[in-house]
Amino acid sequence: MTTATILQQSHKNKAFTSLLAFLLGCLGAHRFYLHGAKDRWGWLHLAALPASLLLRQLFPDADWFYQILPLTLSALGGFLEALVLGLMPDDKWDARYNAASGRASDTGWPLAVVLVATLMLGAGVLIATMARLFDLLYTGGAYG
Repeated sequence: MTTATILQQSHKNKAFTSLLAFLLGCLGAHRFYLHGAKDRWGWLHLAALPASLLLRQLFPDADWFYQILPLTLSALGGFLEALVLGLMPDDKWDARYNAASGRASDTGWPLAVVLVATLMLGAGVLIATMARLFDLLYTGGAYG
C-alpha cells in the first residue's frame, strides 16, 4: 500500500479543516491537510510569509501595511476557505474528500462555533484592511 493510497483512505474532518483554515489559513495548513504536500495553492499561501519578510527587508521605510500585505491577503483567503469548506453539505464533503474512507461525516456545534468566529474575525480583518488601504491611498496615511 502506497502513501498516496493511505492518504486517500483517511477520513478528513470538516470541522478540523475549517479550524485549520481559520487559525493557520495564512500558511495553507488546511490545504496541506486536504491535498498533501503537492498542493500548489497551499504553497502559495505559505509563500506569503517569506514574501512579507522580503518586503520588510527590501523596503524598511515602507508603511507596515504594505510590508505585511501578502500575509494579510493570504489570511483573508484562509478565512474565506474556512467558510466555504465549513458550509459545504456533509454529503458533498464526503463525496469530495472522503470517498474512499467508508465513513460518513456528522458535523455539529464545534463547526458552528468555528464558522461564527471565522465570520467575526474575517469580517473585522477585511474591514480594517480596506480602511487602512483607503487611508494610505487617499490621504497618504494621515489618519495613522
